Amino acid sequence: MVIKKNIKNNQSKIINNQLIRIAPLLLLTILAGCKARQLARPTPQMDIEPQFWVRVLLLDDVTDCTLKIASPFSVINFDPLRGGVRNYFDRVNVPLRAEMSASTITIAGQPLTSSEAIIFPGAPYIFNLNGDDYRGKLKLVINPDGSSFDAVNLVPLEPYLAGVVGAEMPDYWEPAALKAQAIAARTYCLYIKKRFGGNRAWDVRKTQASQVYLGVRAESAQIWDAVNRTYGHVLVCKHRDGTEDIFPAYYSSICGGYTEDSKHVFGDSFEALVARRCPYCKDVAKHRFFYWPTVQFDKAYVTARLLQRYPKLKQLGEITNIVPARQSKYGKFSRLTLVKLVGSNGKSDFLRAEDFRLTIDPSGRKLQSTVCQVVNMGDKWEFLAGIGYGHGVGMCQCGAQGMARKGETAEQILFHYYRGSKIVRVY
Repeated sequence: MVIKKNIKNNQSKIINNQLIRIAPLLLLTILAGCKARQLARPTPQMDIEPQFWVRVLLLDDVTDCTLKIASPFSVINFDPLRGGVRNYFDRVNVPLRAEMSASTITIAGQPLTSSEAIIFPGAPYIFNLNGDDYRGKLKLVINPDGSSFDAVNLVPLEPYLAGVVGAEMPDYWEPAALKAQAIAARTYCLYIKKRFGGNRAWDVRKTQASQVYLGVRAESAQIWDAVNRTYGHVLVCKHRDGTEDIFPAYYSSICGGYTEDSKHVFGDSFEALVARRCPYCKDVAKHRFFYWPTVQFDKAYVTARLLQRYPKLKQLGEITNIVPARQSKYGKFSRLTLVKLVGSNGKSDFLRAEDFRLTIDPSGRKLQSTVCQVVNMGDKWEFLAGIGYGHGVGMCQCGAQGMARKGETAEQILFHYYRGSKIVRVY
């Protein structure tokens, strides 16, 4: 019994000594686990030239929003009498309400002294707007009627792209496809900014009306790798005046077998945006998206939507017939590009098929493409035998993934879909 007791006492001493040695390590581990979670990647390009910042419309015509910033931040007012006035806030990680009050924006109850202000977070230069994190700065602009405001994200081009590529493609897709997407998205953004940004307070929307932008939540290591490996690269092609310049590098989810000439869909014409055969997307796209199901819309609804969007069509009365006016045919593949609308009074007018599609179904999720047949079903219009997803111009995203799976590079993918284009660096 004495021997057993001594053994037991020795074991207890050993265990106690081991606990004494590892206790500091356990304490450090616990303390480390209690630290606030840090965003690992700081926002790059905060000192880039102004022409490479992007103004993204996040909120349009709103009366309030909620801000939360994980670092001290400043708000710069543009007072016509005193110039830029900077106010500092140190309420870190606390929800703050920005709202309209008597034609003035207030932040946490503090009124701004001008019709616009820029919220500038400290490093890592990230702010949270209505629950979503974005990089860069936030600009609030009161609309002319004084009853609402817009929220515009001012963000450098490369971090903007990290929020686009991860929203437009799954990050587990092939690196070559992701890099092709990054170059196409960078090109598209710079073209739209140059073409339209000068006439409005923003360059692009965050929705598919431009290209989808989800901010920080779209980012991942794979996405940043694709963005960084294509840093500053854009596509150019020859324009009508003989110069080489960027162009709207459109892309869509699933072309269905052939891409389409831009002039037939958007009305613009570029050497690089012509129809191209795509045998690749069918092997990548899910069956229910490649072949979309039959969809019906009430005729009264169709007429109401068209007349609301295009007042000139009111001269037709009720839309009684929809006739294919122009189709692009590639063997058995046929894409409707122009429709003839016939009214109850016998008059008719024409509309680009893509405009017709997105007027009837702004989401584009039911009437997925114009590769379909239109059938008169009495009090309804039926769209059947649908193929593809999106407008079909430029790069087919599922096709890009299909090419990448076969070992094609990002350059080969881009040169296939944007014929005659070149890749250059803008910085």
